Amino acid sequence: MVMTAKNILLAPVYLYQGRKVKRDTVRLPEPDGDRHGLLKLHSENSDGVTAANLQTLSLMVVGDSAAAGVGSETQQQALAGNLIPALQQQPAIHSQFNEISWSLQATTGYTSFDILRRLYVLTTPSQPVDVMVLSVGVNDTTTNVSTVKWQQQLEDIIAIAQRKFGVRILIFVSLPPMAKMPALPAPLNNFIGAKATSLDQVLQHVCAQHDTVHYMATDFERMAQEHNKKHGNGDPIDAATMFASDGFHPSSITYSYWAQQLAELIVPLLHQTPEKSVQCLKS
Repeated sequence: MVMTAKNILLAPVYLYQGRKVKRDTVRLPEPDGDRHGLLKLHSENSDGVTAANLQTLSLMVVGDSAAAGVGSETQQQALAGNLIPALQQQPAIHSQFNEISWSLQATTGYTSFDILRRLYVLTTPSQPVDVMVLSVGVNDTTTNVSTVKWQQQLEDIIAIAQRKFGVRILIFVSLPPMAKMPALPAPLNNFIGAKATSLDQVLQHVCAQHDTVHYMATDFERMAQEHNKKHGNGDPIDAATMFASDGFHPSSITYSYWAQQLAELIVPLLHQTPEKSVQCLKS
């Protein structure tokens, strides 16, 4: 993001507000709960013959504090904890898979570089990963990473995900609307929001260059409509509903809608992408 004359003049304000936010913002912990599991989709007593011919869906959720579920009280209320049952409810998943093997590899504060390093040190899986979901960018925004470095690290993440983990479908979720985060005061929120938008545009461009890499724009407008329909009050969804108590991370409500959108994207992509083949994965 190019520094305009206005931003240069406001730089001392941004610096002061940034330090104040860092000092005053409540530090929410990563929620407790399982970070890996195996979910059976079929009962052996009812359809054991059919189930035996089906595959295991391998799923990894990787990334920063949003991937780790900060803002929710338990992992069950977080992104991965909502995504597994959302996939389980999809009939197409039942017809294609016998079970879902899933794992969560995410840590608060992770930047794209940290995620890349995490992928390098993880053990190479014995079987290819069908779907990897990545949440990244918020910490790159707040640390003011350059767009050139951001793009290169995204490309490196894609390369190792495909080479080492044999990922069939890689999904990057969009950066959140950081300008709307209650924890960020004006004018800092607009400055940070513009930086996040700039990185998100690069993310979209990178994803578009790869056939099996996808960008998911989190549909907050749809989220608001569904939330209003479910609760029937007609009031627009506000920041207090969208964000957790720290005013920075997603709320449990946001995680649930986010997971539903991911499940609806994953199902058709699994049918479009060739079946995984037995192969040796290289670290």
